[in-house]
Amino acid sequence: MKPATRKPAPMKSAPMKPKSAWTRAAVVAACVIALGGCSTVKGWFGGGKKDKPLEPAELTEFTATASVSELWSAKAGKGEGRLGARQGPMIADGRVYAAAVEGGVRAFDLQTGAVAWHYDSDLPLSGGPGAGEGIVAVGSLEGDVIALDASSGAEKWKAKVGNEIIAAPVIGQGMVFVRSNDGRITALDINSGERRWFWNHELPTLTVRGNDAPALGPGFVFVGNDDGTVVALAVADGRPLWEQTVAQPDGRTELDRMADIDGTPVLDGAVLYASSYKKQTMALDAPSGRPIWVRDVGGANRVGLSADRVVASDTGGNVSGLDKASGSAMWTQAVLARRNLTGAAVQGDYAVVGDFDGYLHWLRLDNGELAARTRMGGKPLRATPVVADGILVAQNIDGDVSAYRLAQP
Repeated sequence: MKPATRKPAPMKSAPMKPKSAWTRAAVVAACVIALGGCSTVKGWFGGGKKDKPLEPAELTEFTATASVSELWSAKAGKGEGRLGARQGPMIADGRVYAAAVEGGVRAFDLQTGAVAWHYDSDLPLSGGPGAGEGIVAVGSLEGDVIALDASSGAEKWKAKVGNEIIAAPVIGQGMVFVRSNDGRITALDINSGERRWFWNHELPTLTVRGNDAPALGPGFVFVGNDDGTVVALAVADGRPLWEQTVAQPDGRTELDRMADIDGTPVLDGAVLYASSYKKQTMALDAPSGRPIWVRDVGGANRVGLSADRVVASDTGGNVSGLDKASGSAMWTQAVLARRNLTGAAVQGDYAVVGDFDGYLHWLRLDNGELAARTRMGGKPLRATPVVADGILVAQNIDGDVSAYRLAQP
C-alpha cells in the first residue's frame, strides 16, 4: 500500500509560498507513517512469526522463457527518495528524457544511452518530464513549470501553478497540461507558458500519495481523479464534457473510501481504460464516457495494453490479465504478493512490473507465467516503466535509469 496525503488547503490567489526542505521532509514522513509500508508492518506491534504473512513474498526460482539484456544505464541525478512522486522517464523521438529532484533534466539516446543534453536546475524537479511538439516540460515541488527545447535543452519559458507538481506534464494540441497535487489541471500555451484555462476538482479528505498525468485524445483531456472518477475536459477551454465513476468511494472509514485513480488513463483508439485503488478496472467509450465493461481487479497504477490484453497490478501485488474486448479474466499471477509493484508496461509478448527491491519482472501475456527477471540495483521502482521501439526504460527512486531489450533464449 502506498502512502497517503491529506487534502491540501484551499487555493489562494497568490502563488503558494514554497515550503522548506525540512517542512517537506516532515510532511513526507507523516505520510509514510500514515499508510506507508502497509505490506511490511512487521515490528510495528512487536513482530513475531505470526506477522510473516504480511512480509513481501520471497522471490522463487523459475525456468526463464525469455532473456533480458541491459542496453545501457545512466544517472539522472539525485532521485525522489521517499517523496512518493513516482518520477519516471519519458520516451519521444528516439530519446529518453529523465528528471531528478536534484540534478535537472537529461536527454539520453534511446539506443545507446549517450547524453544528448543536460539542463541544470536548482529547483526540486519532482514531476517526471513530458515531451511533445518539440518541447520537454517538467514540474517542481514548488509549483514551477519549466519548458525546454527538446533538441537542445535550452530553456524556453517558466510558469507557476499554485501547488506542488508530482506528475509529468502532458504536451499536445498546442498546450502543456499540468496536474498539480491539489487536483487542478492547468493548460499553458506551448509557446509562451501563458495560462489558457484551469479546472479544479475537489479532493477527498484522504488520498493515496502520488498522481499521474492526464491523457490526451483529439479535443479531449482525460483525467483520473482521487475520488474514483474519470473526467473528460475540452482541450480548447477546459469545459467538462462527461464524468464517469470507475469505483465508488464507499466504506465506513476514510481508508475504506480511498478510490484513487492515480495512473494515467490509457487511450486505445476510441476506448479509454482506467483502474482504481479499490480494485476496479473499467473500459469506457472515450467520446461519451459510457462504460463498456468493469471488472473487480486492478489498482491505482496505470494499466498496460497489448493487442488483446489489459494488464493491471493491485496493492496486494497481484498482476491480472484481462481480455481487452470483454474484460474477462484470463489469468492472475500472485507470486509477487506484497512487493509494492509498479504499474504494468507491455514489451512484446510480455507484461513488465517493477518492485520495491529494484527487480523488474517479465510475465507472459498469454498465461501470466514468469518469463524473466533482472535487478536494477537495490532501490525501489515506483514509476511504471515505459517502452518504445522494443526497448523498455525504467527509473528508480535513486535517479538511476536503465534500458533493456528482450530476446528469446
